[in-house]
Amino acid sequence: SYPEGIFQHFYEDCKGTADWLLAQTSVRPLVGIVCGSGMGGLADMLKDQVAFNYKDIPNFPQSTVDGHAGRLVFGMLKGRPCVCMQGRFHLYEGYAIQKITLPMRIFSLLGVETVILTNAAGGLNQDFKVGDIMIMKDHINMPGFAGNNPLSGPNDGRFGVRFPCMSDAYDRELQQLAVDVGQELGYGDFLREGVYCVLGGPSFETIAECRMLHKLGADAVGMSTVHEVIVARHCGMRVFALSLITNKAVMDYDSEEKANHKEVLETGQHRSIQLQKLVSTMVTRMEYNNTNA
Repeated sequence: SYPEGIFQHFYEDCKGTADWLLAQTSVRPLVGIVCGSGMGGLADMLKDQVAFNYKDIPNFPQSTVDGHAGRLVFGMLKGRPCVCMQGRFHLYEGYAIQKITLPMRIFSLLGVETVILTNAAGGLNQDFKVGDIMIMKDHINMPGFAGNNPLSGPNDGRFGVRFPCMSDAYDRELQQLAVDVGQELGYGDFLREGVYCVLGGPSFETIAECRMLHKLGADAVGMSTVHEVIVARHCGMRVFALSLITNKAVMDYDSEEKANHKEVLETGQHRSIQLQKLVSTMVTRMEYNNTNA
């Protein structure tokens, strides 16, 4: 059964939160950024910051994972109004899937047009190296196969349609922009593109699972992002997503390698400056519908 309480006043709660935030800051964000594990530095680039701890925001979930600060930061990124989530929510924290994705609903009610999501992921593609940045061109939603989709439950038409299309989930123009900017910045050697597969976590994948996912066409595997993408698209926002390949998935029973969260955070620090530069340059080059931008 659905966690009924969530749907009771869902739109009104989201609207209430958005209105509360808009009353506290003069920034009217057109871009929403979600920082993955160890990538919270993106938010630090914002000028004229107004920041809120998640625990102080009405109806907002709390972050419980190392490497996720738990702050919503408003400010200007190279002259563009942005809002940035430092820390996100995951299925494995025990939240209902509708709650994990609630920030995307709030982004849309704040007036955000484009969402940029980053995550740390395990590389399944054998050509990928630790430290590669993968532009997400598509996803495989494993929890969705089992009926755990953030759009489950009653559909509120004020957000979007009952059956949203996902074949165009990842904006092709933004993917191309990332490739162009990456080439300019000299990142061609470690910029990839591929398919991201989401699992529930929090345990890392077994060898058999990694082999299976690779056979299914997944280039990287992680525990986030896809649920947010589905909701962002449901709300009509454009989506661009990047995976930082922080470890190589173990594919071989003779291997001594083991996935661990410490390795994830260390790789995040190593590449984070370049990732920030890529994202901030993209933000300045994007087309905005809002004529005031």
